[in-house]
Amino acid sequence: MSLRSLVPQPILIRLDSSETALKAFKYTVASVVSVVISQVILFLSFGVFHLWSATMSNFVAVAVSAAPSYYMNRAWAWGKTGKSHLFKEIVPFWGLAFLGLILSLWTVAAAERFALSHHLPHLEVAIFVNAASIAAFGVLWVGKFIIFNKLLFAKKDDSDLVSLLD
Repeated sequence: MSLRSLVPQPILIRLDSSETALKAFKYTVASVVSVVISQVILFLSFGVFHLWSATMSNFVAVAVSAAPSYYMNRAWAWGKTGKSHLFKEIVPFWGLAFLGLILSLWTVAAAERFALSHHLPHLEVAIFVNAASIAAFGVLWVGKFIIFNKLLFAKKDDSDLVSLLD
């Protein structure tokens, strides 16, 4: 049994289209940029300069990286231009960012507690915290692409959502 056989056919058809593949590639690049920004901020603020706790450093890192992520995804990955719609784009995007923040705060706090309870040196605690942050956002990554592609940044004439959910 292959992984491909486990995915419903309407999803495979949509993922096979070159337009969706290009969006997925651009979404991936935007995600990598966001991850690099957040991980650098997290590592520097917690691991190197000891500015804040792991959770506060993670909060700042996620907040800072969310803005470029929104604009890269909206304008570059999905080609949306013009003014952003508050309730159709901005609020849902930030809602997903907040969901990611909550999950990452929980995983970062758990990682820090675990590392400290095992008396790891600060550098190892910092690396453990960064890995937990990446893991938390990795869990949400695929779901966010589907939401961005089919709901948040979908074209007005895009009625493929019904076939995706069938």
